[in-house]
Amino acid sequence: MAQSTGLETTLSFGDNALISSHLEGNEYAFQVLVERYQNKLVNYIYNLVGDYEQAVDLGQETFIRVFKHAHRYHAKYQFSTWIYRIATNLALDEIRRRKRRSRSFTYRLFFQQEEQDIPLEHDGPSPECSLDRKEQIQMLQAALNSLPDKYRLVFMLREVQELSHEEVGKVLKLSVGTVKSRLHRAKKLLRQKLTRVR
Repeated sequence: MAQSTGLETTLSFGDNALISSHLEGNEYAFQVLVERYQNKLVNYIYNLVGDYEQAVDLGQETFIRVFKHAHRYHAKYQFSTWIYRIATNLALDEIRRRKRRSRSFTYRLFFQQEEQDIPLEHDGPSPECSLDRKEQIQMLQAALNSLPDKYRLVFMLREVQELSHEEVGKVLKLSVGTVKSRLHRAKKLLRQKLTRVR
């Protein structure tokens, strides 16, 4: 019963409190952090490297580094910024090691946005003429694949992972102005690419 109570209490902690609690010896704290971020991180890394098993491995490596270097974490920064920076660096290192880039992107969340700045449907064509969902996803994947990394990373962190402009800037070590500029450019390029294949 005491163990259950300890875990339930730990579940209510914020990220910074979990790191502090982990460093103080709370056996549940790191487990809660893993459960809180694991799926999001693996999906994020998968969208970068295009290999699910590799994404799982890099996700595990991310948590290993967080575990080893938890004492270096500065509470003045958001934990999400720190862990996404680690994951991003690991993913980019993996991409650089590859001679051939074969990435497959599935942006299910992109289609769940209530307000989309990148229209997949144009005014005019009837529903009967529109591409089916599978074709739309494939088309979006191809467009995203073709984006330069500097635009794709900003787009994924902001629009898919839903980090704020400030958080994206901290993850990628960019100014907020640069983040907004690259995000705008990424959306413009995607619009152009999606329009051309219509």
